[in-house]
Amino acid sequence: MDLLNTLVEKGLRRELPTRDEALAVLATSDDQLLDVVAAAGKVRREWFGRRVKLNYLVNLKSGLCPEDCSYCSQRLGSKAEILKYTWLKPDEAKAAAAAGVAGGAKRVCLVASGRGPTDKDVDRVSRTIEAIKEQHEGVEVCACLGLLSEGQADRLRSAGADAYNHNLNTSEGTYGDITTTHTYADRVDTVQQAQAAGLSACSGLIAGMGESDADLVDVVFSLRELDPDSVPVNFLIPMEGTPLAKDWHLSPQRCLRILAMVRFVCPDVEVRLAGGREVHLRSMQPLALHLVNSIFLGDYLTSEGQSGQTDLDMIADAGFEVEGSTTRTLPEHRATAAGGCGSHEGGCAPCGDPSEAALPGPSAAADADPAGDPGPVRTDLVAVRRRGAGTDLAPNA
Repeated sequence: MDLLNTLVEKGLRRELPTRDEALAVLATSDDQLLDVVAAAGKVRREWFGRRVKLNYLVNLKSGLCPEDCSYCSQRLGSKAEILKYTWLKPDEAKAAAAAGVAGGAKRVCLVASGRGPTDKDVDRVSRTIEAIKEQHEGVEVCACLGLLSEGQADRLRSAGADAYNHNLNTSEGTYGDITTTHTYADRVDTVQQAQAAGLSACSGLIAGMGESDADLVDVVFSLRELDPDSVPVNFLIPMEGTPLAKDWHLSPQRCLRILAMVRFVCPDVEVRLAGGREVHLRSMQPLALHLVNSIFLGDYLTSEGQSGQTDLDMIADAGFEVEGSTTRTLPEHRATAAGGCGSHEGGCAPCGDPSEAALPGPSAAADADPAGDPGPVRTDLVAVRRRGAGTDLAPNA
Protein backbone atom coordinates (compact mmCIF):
# COMPACT_ATOMS: atom_id res chain seq x y z
CA MET A 1 0.00 0.00 0.00
CA ASP A 2 1.50 3.35 -0.97
CA LEU A 3 2.02 6.31 1.30
CA LEU A 4 -0.99 8.37 0.29
CA ASN A 5 -3.46 5.49 0.64
CA THR A 6 -2.00 4.77 4.06
CA LEU A 7 -2.33 8.41 5.11
CA VAL A 8 -5.91 8.63 3.88
CA GLU A 9 -6.91 5.50 5.79
CA LYS A 10 -5.23 6.78 8.94
CA GLY A 11 -6.89 10.16 8.55
CA LEU A 12 -10.30 8.58 8.23
CA ARG A 13 -9.61 6.62 11.43
CA ARG A 14 -8.09 9.66 13.20
CA GLU A 15 -4.80 7.81 13.61
CA LEU A 16 -1.50 9.67 13.86
CA PRO A 17 0.91 9.15 10.96
CA THR A 18 4.48 8.25 11.74
CA ARG A 19 7.11 10.98 11.66
CA ASP A 20 8.63 9.36 8.58
CA GLU A 21 5.28 9.49 6.79
CA ALA A 22 4.85 13.16 7.65
CA LEU A 23 8.38 13.93 6.45
CA ALA A 24 7.72 12.02 3.23
CA VAL A 25 4.74 14.29 2.46
CA LEU A 26 7.01 17.33 2.66
CA ALA A 27 9.55 15.60 0.40
CA THR A 28 7.15 14.83 -2.45
CA SER A 29 7.91 16.30 -5.86
CA ASP A 30 5.89 18.90 -7.74
CA ASP A 31 4.84 16.10 -10.13
CA GLN A 32 3.16 14.37 -7.17
CA LEU A 33 1.59 17.52 -5.72
CA LEU A 34 -1.93 17.09 -7.09
CA ASP A 35 -1.98 13.51 -5.82
CA VAL A 36 -1.01 14.78 -2.35
CA VAL A 37 -3.71 17.46 -2.42
CA ALA A 38 -6.32 14.96 -3.60
CA ALA A 39 -5.43 12.50 -0.83
CA ALA A 40 -5.49 15.10 1.95
CA GLY A 41 -8.70 16.47 0.42
CA LYS A 42 -10.42 13.13 1.07
CA VAL A 43 -9.61 13.46 4.76
CA ARG A 44 -10.76 17.10 4.84
CA ARG A 45 -14.09 16.23 3.20
CA GLU A 46 -14.68 13.28 5.52
CA TRP A 47 -14.67 15.51 8.59
CA PHE A 48 -15.72 18.91 7.20
CA GLY A 49 -17.45 18.34 3.88
CA ARG A 50 -17.06 21.33 1.56
CA ARG A 51 -17.66 23.95 4.26
CA VAL A 52 -15.28 26.88 4.80
CA LYS A 53 -15.42 28.72 8.10
CA LEU A 54 -14.71 32.47 7.94
CA ASN A 55 -12.83 34.29 10.69
CA TYR A 56 -12.20 38.00 11.10
CA LEU A 57 -9.33 39.73 12.93
CA VAL A 58 -9.74 42.86 15.03
CA ASN A 59 -6.41 44.32 16.18
CA LEU A 60 -7.30 45.86 19.54
CA LYS A 61 -3.85 47.34 20.14
CA SER A 62 -1.17 47.65 17.47
CA GLY A 63 2.60 47.88 17.78
CA LEU A 64 4.96 48.74 20.64
CA CYS A 65 5.29 45.16 21.91
CA PRO A 66 8.10 44.46 24.44
CA GLU A 67 8.72 40.94 23.08
CA ASP A 68 11.40 40.26 20.44
CA CYS A 69 9.71 37.69 18.17
CA SER A 70 11.78 37.92 14.97
CA TYR A 71 8.85 37.41 12.61
CA CYS A 72 6.63 40.14 14.05
CA SER A 73 6.28 43.70 12.76
CA GLN A 74 5.04 44.76 16.20
CA ARG A 75 8.16 43.47 18.01
CA LEU A 76 10.56 45.34 20.23
CA GLY A 77 12.81 47.41 17.99
CA SER A 78 10.73 46.89 14.85
CA LYS A 79 11.29 49.52 12.16
CA ALA A 80 8.29 48.38 10.15
CA GLU A 81 6.09 51.32 9.25
CA ILE A 82 2.93 49.81 10.64
CA LEU A 83 -0.05 51.40 12.34
CA LYS A 84 0.54 52.02 16.04
CA TYR A 85 -2.32 52.71 18.42
CA THR A 86 -3.38 51.91 21.95
CA TRP A 87 -6.50 50.00 23.00
CA LEU A 88 -9.64 50.40 20.92
CA LYS A 89 -12.72 51.28 22.93
CA PRO A 90 -15.38 48.54 23.14
CA ASP A 91 -17.68 50.40 20.73
CA GLU A 92 -14.84 50.81 18.22
CA ALA A 93 -13.98 47.12 18.42
CA LYS A 94 -17.66 46.22 18.13
CA ALA A 95 -17.97 48.28 14.95
CA ALA A 96 -14.89 46.60 13.48
CA ALA A 97 -16.26 43.17 14.37
CA ALA A 98 -19.60 44.01 12.75
CA ALA A 99 -17.86 44.52 9.40
CA GLY A 100 -16.47 41.00 9.53
CA VAL A 101 -19.77 39.46 10.62
CA ALA A 102 -21.52 41.26 7.76
CA GLY A 103 -19.03 39.64 5.39
CA GLY A 104 -19.91 36.18 6.66
CA ALA A 105 -17.42 35.72 9.50
CA LYS A 106 -18.50 33.16 12.07
CA ARG A 107 -15.65 33.91 14.48
CA VAL A 108 -14.18 37.27 15.52
CA CYS A 109 -10.61 37.15 16.78
CA LEU A 110 -9.66 39.93 19.22
CA VAL A 111 -5.89 40.41 19.20
CA ALA A 112 -3.66 42.71 21.23
CA SER A 113 0.11 43.10 21.02
CA GLY A 114 2.14 42.64 24.18
CA ARG A 115 3.66 39.97 26.40
CA GLY A 116 0.35 39.32 28.10
CA PRO A 117 -2.64 41.15 29.57
CA THR A 118 -2.79 42.87 32.92
CA ASP A 119 -5.92 42.34 34.99
CA LYS A 120 -7.06 45.77 33.82
CA ASP A 121 -6.56 44.64 30.22
CA VAL A 122 -8.68 41.56 30.85
CA ASP A 123 -11.44 43.81 32.21
CA ARG A 124 -11.19 45.95 29.09
CA VAL A 125 -11.33 42.98 26.73
CA SER A 126 -14.17 41.46 28.73
CA ARG A 127 -16.25 44.59 28.13
CA THR A 128 -15.43 44.36 24.43
CA ILE A 129 -16.50 40.71 24.29
CA GLU A 130 -19.77 41.54 26.03
CA ALA A 131 -20.43 44.40 23.58
CA ILE A 132 -19.85 42.16 20.57
CA LYS A 133 -21.97 39.35 21.98
CA GLU A 134 -24.78 41.78 22.73
CA GLN A 135 -24.86 42.85 19.08
CA HIS A 136 -24.12 39.41 17.56
CA GLU A 137 -25.34 36.75 19.95
CA GLY A 138 -24.29 33.77 17.85
CA VAL A 139 -20.81 34.88 16.83
CA GLU A 140 -17.80 33.07 18.29
CA VAL A 141 -15.24 35.30 19.98
CA CYS A 142 -11.61 34.24 20.26
CA ALA A 143 -9.16 36.28 22.35
CA CYS A 144 -5.45 36.46 21.58
CA LEU A 145 -3.73 38.55 24.23
CA GLY A 146 -0.42 36.81 24.83
CA LEU A 147 0.73 34.87 27.88
CA LEU A 148 -1.99 34.39 30.48
CA SER A 149 -1.65 34.67 34.24
CA GLU A 150 -3.56 32.46 36.65
CA GLY A 151 -7.30 33.04 36.58
CA GLN A 152 -7.36 35.24 33.48
CA ALA A 153 -8.66 32.49 31.18
CA ASP A 154 -11.56 31.88 33.56
CA ARG A 155 -12.43 35.57 33.53
CA LEU A 156 -12.42 35.69 29.73
CA ARG A 157 -14.62 32.61 29.63
CA SER A 158 -17.04 34.21 32.08
CA ALA A 159 -17.21 37.32 29.89
CA GLY A 160 -18.38 35.20 26.97
CA ALA A 161 -15.16 34.28 25.13
CA ASP A 162 -15.44 31.00 23.25
CA ALA A 163 -11.79 30.43 22.40
CA TYR A 164 -8.24 31.54 23.09
CA ASN A 165 -5.42 31.66 20.56
CA HIS A 166 -1.76 31.27 21.38
CA ASN A 167 0.45 29.76 18.68
CA LEU A 168 3.48 27.54 19.26
CA ASN A 169 4.87 28.99 16.01
CA THR A 170 7.89 26.73 15.60
CA SER A 171 9.51 23.65 17.08
CA GLU A 172 10.73 23.59 20.66
CA GLY A 173 14.27 22.95 19.45
CA THR A 174 14.43 26.12 17.36
CA TYR A 175 12.19 28.39 19.43
CA GLY A 176 15.12 30.17 21.07
CA ASP A 177 16.41 31.21 17.63
CA ILE A 178 13.17 33.10 16.96
CA THR A 179 12.29 34.57 20.37
CA THR A 180 14.36 35.16 23.52
CA THR A 181 11.99 37.13 25.76
CA HIS A 182 9.78 34.15 26.58
CA THR A 183 9.99 30.40 26.13
CA TYR A 184 8.25 27.65 24.22
CA ALA A 185 7.11 26.25 27.58
CA ASP A 186 5.43 29.59 28.37
CA ARG A 187 3.34 29.21 25.23
CA VAL A 188 2.36 25.64 26.00
CA ASP A 189 1.33 26.68 29.51
CA THR A 190 -0.98 29.41 28.19
CA VAL A 191 -2.73 27.01 25.80
CA GLN A 192 -3.24 24.55 28.64
CA GLN A 193 -4.62 27.30 30.89
CA ALA A 194 -7.18 28.15 28.19
CA GLN A 195 -8.19 24.50 27.88
CA ALA A 196 -8.51 24.12 31.65
CA ALA A 197 -10.88 27.12 31.73
CA GLY A 198 -13.14 25.51 29.14
CA LEU A 199 -12.07 27.74 26.27
CA SER A 200 -11.61 26.22 22.83
CA ALA A 201 -7.86 26.17 22.28
CA CYS A 202 -6.49 27.63 19.06
CA SER A 203 -2.77 27.09 18.45
CA GLY A 204 -0.76 26.84 15.28
CA LEU A 205 2.49 27.59 13.53
CA ILE A 206 4.39 29.91 11.21
CA ALA A 207 6.17 28.31 8.25
CA GLY A 208 8.89 29.96 6.20
CA MET A 209 11.28 31.12 8.94
CA GLY A 210 14.14 28.97 7.66
CA GLU A 211 13.03 25.87 9.56
CA SER A 212 13.78 22.34 8.36
CA ASP A 213 11.24 19.70 7.45
CA ALA A 214 12.00 18.05 10.78
CA ASP A 215 11.17 21.30 12.60
CA LEU A 216 7.81 21.53 10.84
CA VAL A 217 6.94 17.95 11.71
CA ASP A 218 8.07 18.52 15.31
CA VAL A 219 5.77 21.50 15.87
CA VAL A 220 2.78 19.87 14.17
CA PHE A 221 3.23 16.69 16.21
CA SER A 222 3.47 18.84 19.34
CA LEU A 223 0.23 20.52 18.36
CA ARG A 224 -1.43 17.14 17.88
CA GLU A 225 -0.34 16.18 21.39
CA LEU A 226 -1.57 19.50 22.82
CA ASP A 227 -4.88 18.85 21.01
CA PRO A 228 -6.21 22.32 20.16
CA ASP A 229 -9.54 22.51 18.35
CA SER A 230 -8.17 24.78 15.64
CA VAL A 231 -4.70 24.98 14.09
CA PRO A 232 -3.93 28.15 12.15
CA VAL A 233 -1.14 27.76 9.61
CA ASN A 234 0.64 31.03 8.92
CA PHE A 235 3.21 31.60 6.21
CA LEU A 236 5.82 34.19 7.14
CA ILE A 237 5.14 37.64 5.71
CA PRO A 238 8.65 39.11 5.54
CA MET A 239 8.00 42.68 6.66
CA GLU A 240 10.62 45.34 6.05
CA GLY A 241 12.05 46.50 9.36
CA THR A 242 12.05 43.03 10.98
CA PRO A 243 14.95 40.53 11.32
CA LEU A 244 13.28 38.11 8.88
CA ALA A 245 12.56 40.70 6.19
CA LYS A 246 14.82 38.89 3.70
CA ASP A 247 13.59 35.38 4.48
CA TRP A 248 11.74 34.26 1.36
CA HIS A 249 11.81 30.46 1.52
CA LEU A 250 8.34 29.44 0.36
CA SER A 251 6.84 28.49 -2.96
CA PRO A 252 3.13 27.84 -3.56
CA GLN A 253 3.91 24.16 -3.93
CA ARG A 254 5.72 23.96 -0.60
CA CYS A 255 2.87 25.75 1.13
CA LEU A 256 0.43 23.16 -0.19
CA ARG A 257 2.63 20.30 0.98
CA ILE A 258 2.83 21.84 4.46
CA LEU A 259 -0.96 22.21 4.62
CA ALA A 260 -1.42 18.61 3.48
CA MET A 261 0.97 17.37 6.16
CA VAL A 262 -0.93 19.32 8.82
CA ARG A 263 -4.23 17.84 7.62
CA PHE A 264 -2.87 14.29 7.76
CA VAL A 265 -1.52 14.83 11.30
CA CYS A 266 -4.63 16.71 12.51
CA PRO A 267 -7.41 15.16 10.42
CA ASP A 268 -10.49 16.19 12.41
CA VAL A 269 -9.26 19.59 13.63
CA GLU A 270 -10.19 22.98 12.20
CA VAL A 271 -7.13 23.74 10.06
CA ARG A 272 -7.13 27.45 9.28
CA LEU A 273 -5.26 29.04 6.39
CA ALA A 274 -3.99 32.22 8.01
CA GLY A 275 -1.48 35.00 7.38
CA GLY A 276 0.63 34.98 4.24
CA ARG A 277 -1.65 32.97 1.96
CA GLU A 278 -1.98 35.77 -0.60
CA VAL A 279 1.77 36.40 -0.60
CA HIS A 280 2.95 32.81 -0.96
CA LEU A 281 0.09 30.75 -2.45
CA ARG A 282 -1.00 33.50 -4.83
CA SER A 283 -3.05 32.01 -7.70
CA MET A 284 -2.95 28.56 -6.05
CA GLN A 285 -5.05 29.63 -3.06
CA PRO A 286 -8.16 27.74 -4.31
CA LEU A 287 -6.22 24.45 -4.14
CA ALA A 288 -5.59 25.10 -0.45
CA LEU A 289 -9.33 24.97 0.20
CA HIS A 290 -9.13 21.23 -0.46
CA LEU A 291 -6.81 20.99 2.56
CA VAL A 292 -8.09 23.57 5.06
CA ASN A 293 -11.63 24.19 6.27
CA SER A 294 -11.16 27.69 7.65
CA ILE A 295 -9.65 31.01 6.49
CA PHE A 296 -9.36 34.60 7.62
CA LEU A 297 -11.54 37.08 5.77
CA GLY A 298 -9.93 40.30 4.54
CA ASP A 299 -6.92 41.91 6.23
CA TYR A 300 -4.54 40.68 8.93
CA LEU A 301 -3.11 42.49 11.94
CA THR A 302 -0.56 44.74 10.23
CA SER A 303 -0.68 43.63 6.59
CA GLU A 304 -3.34 43.71 3.91
CA GLY A 305 -5.09 40.63 2.61
CA GLN A 306 -7.17 40.36 -0.52
CA SER A 307 -10.63 41.85 -0.39
CA GLY A 308 -13.36 40.04 1.46
CA GLN A 309 -15.47 39.79 -1.68
CA THR A 310 -12.56 38.18 -3.52
CA ASP A 311 -12.36 35.59 -0.73
CA LEU A 312 -16.07 34.85 -1.06
CA ASP A 313 -15.81 34.57 -4.84
CA MET A 314 -12.83 32.24 -4.52
CA ILE A 315 -14.74 29.93 -2.18
CA ALA A 316 -17.76 29.78 -4.49
CA ASP A 317 -15.71 29.37 -7.67
CA ALA A 318 -13.78 26.47 -6.13
CA GLY A 319 -17.04 24.66 -5.35
CA PHE A 320 -17.05 25.23 -1.60
CA GLU A 321 -19.60 26.97 0.63
CA VAL A 322 -19.34 29.37 3.54
CA GLU A 323 -20.14 27.66 6.83
CA GLY A 324 -23.33 29.02 8.36
CA SER A 325 -23.50 30.54 11.82
CA THR A 326 -25.69 27.73 13.15
CA THR A 327 -23.62 24.89 11.68
CA ARG A 328 -21.38 22.94 14.04
CA THR A 329 -17.77 23.36 12.91
CA LEU A 330 -16.11 20.31 14.42
CA PRO A 331 -17.12 16.69 13.90
CA GLU A 332 -19.62 15.45 16.47
CA HIS A 333 -17.09 13.33 18.37
CA ARG A 334 -15.04 16.45 19.15
CA ALA A 335 -17.89 18.92 19.63
CA THR A 336 -19.92 16.75 21.99
CA ALA A 337 -16.87 16.05 24.15
CA ALA A 338 -17.21 19.56 25.57
CA GLY A 339 -20.65 20.73 24.50
CA GLY A 340 -21.00 24.39 23.65
CA CYS A 341 -20.35 26.06 20.32
CA GLY A 342 -19.06 23.11 18.35
CA SER A 343 -15.49 24.41 18.41
CA HIS A 344 -14.44 22.80 21.66
CA GLU A 345 -12.08 20.07 22.68
CA GLY A 346 -12.11 16.35 21.99
CA GLY A 347 -9.78 13.39 21.69
CA CYS A 348 -7.85 11.66 18.92
CA ALA A 349 -6.84 8.07 18.37
CA PRO A 350 -3.28 6.89 19.11
CA CYS A 351 -0.53 6.31 16.56
CA GLY A 352 -0.86 3.77 13.80
CA ASP A 353 1.87 1.51 12.41
CA PRO A 354 4.35 2.57 9.72
CA SER A 355 3.96 1.18 6.24
CA GLU A 356 5.99 1.05 3.07
CA ALA A 357 5.64 4.20 0.96
CA ALA A 358 5.49 4.53 -2.81
CA LEU A 359 6.40 8.22 -2.63
CA PRO A 360 9.80 9.42 -1.31
CA GLY A 361 10.59 7.62 1.90
CA PRO A 362 12.11 8.68 5.20
CA SER A 363 15.69 9.03 3.96
CA ALA A 364 14.62 11.29 1.10
CA ALA A 365 12.54 13.42 3.45
CA ALA A 366 15.27 13.77 6.02
CA ASP A 367 17.81 14.93 3.43
CA ALA A 368 15.43 17.21 1.51
CA ASP A 369 16.14 20.89 1.06
CA PRO A 370 13.90 22.43 3.74
CA ALA A 371 12.94 25.33 1.52
CA GLY A 372 13.35 24.25 -2.06
CA ASP A 373 13.48 26.89 -4.78
CA PRO A 374 10.76 29.45 -4.07
CA GLY A 375 11.30 31.19 -7.39
CA PRO A 376 11.25 34.96 -7.79
CA VAL A 377 10.75 36.93 -4.60
CA ARG A 378 7.44 38.83 -4.68
CA THR A 379 8.03 41.61 -2.19
CA ASP A 380 5.52 43.71 -4.11
CA LEU A 381 2.76 41.60 -2.57
CA VAL A 382 3.49 42.68 1.00
CA ALA A 383 1.43 45.75 1.87
CA VAL A 384 1.12 47.34 5.31
CA ARG A 385 -2.47 47.61 6.52
CA ARG A 386 -3.74 51.20 6.45
CA ARG A 387 -7.47 50.61 6.91
CA GLY A 388 -9.96 49.11 9.30
CA ALA A 389 -9.63 49.12 13.08
CA GLY A 390 -7.54 51.99 14.40
CA THR A 391 -7.94 54.08 11.22
CA ASP A 392 -10.51 56.34 9.65
CA LEU A 393 -10.84 54.06 6.62
CA ALA A 394 -13.43 51.32 6.18
CA PRO A 395 -12.25 47.75 6.89
CA ASN A 396 -11.50 45.29 4.13
CA ALA A 397 -14.21 42.69 4.79
